[in-house]
Amino acid sequence: MAQTDDRLPQMHATTILMVRKGGRVVIGGDGQVSLGQTIVKGNARKVRRLAKGTVIGGFAGATADAFTLFERLEAKLEQYPGQLTRACVELTKDWRTDRYLRRLEAMMLVADKEVSLLLSGAGDVLEPETGVMAIGSGGNYALSAARALEDGELDAEAIVRRSMKIAAEICVYTNGNLVIETLDAA
Repeated sequence: MAQTDDRLPQMHATTILMVRKGGRVVIGGDGQVSLGQTIVKGNARKVRRLAKGTVIGGFAGATADAFTLFERLEAKLEQYPGQLTRACVELTKDWRTDRYLRRLEAMMLVADKEVSLLLSGAGDVLEPETGVMAIGSGGNYALSAARALEDGELDAEAIVRRSMKIAAEICVYTNGNLVIETLDAA
């Protein structure tokens, strides 16, 4: 995601992929953090468990924004236990209306055993038409690969691993250091 001040190096996001298939939901993310043309870290953890392990989420955007949004989502999940969609809608409302939060340029993928969602600061809370969603600089590469693989025999985790490998081979802002979280789905 580009910063608005032209004097600063452009920060590029990551690749986060979510696949729901065969009674499992998997979110995988790479570990690369790039600032301008420089890789500043190769093993960042952009995929996490929330709500005592009942929700998994992945983040594309600045690190401080990630911590802020994960903390806010965790609070909403405590306020609305077992209601991921409601918690996400409430977070997104805050994200759009709060003076501090609305400056955050980020996207999140979150899932529990029943629902998968994409959240954005533009007010989006989207559920995928299929079992696959992706965000970040390499998101379209990973999404394309996962869609090509989803009708085959691979399970959700294998699809995520293979698709993220393909994205890392194409996108210079994505590496092969993966963090993967899995939940049993309904």
